[in-house]
Amino acid sequence: MADSDAVAQSCFAVHRGAWTNLPAELAALVAPPVTVQAVPCERAVGSWRRGQLARSRGNMPVGKHARAAR
Repeated sequence: MADSDAVAQSCFAVHRGAWTNLPAELAALVAPPVTVQAVPCERAVGSWRRGQLARSRGNMPVGKHARAAR
């Protein structure tokens, strides 16, 4: 198995916060709170692929187009 198949691609985001419960003098002495978020990366869908997906969706039966039961 290739490495790319075994490991999911992830995107990491780091958000810097602000101390709200500390005095300004004390908050200046300590590092700000940091939140780290990891989510799976999604490839951006190109316009050609978006059109291809829209055309293929027209061929699939979906609930709102199905006939009501008699």
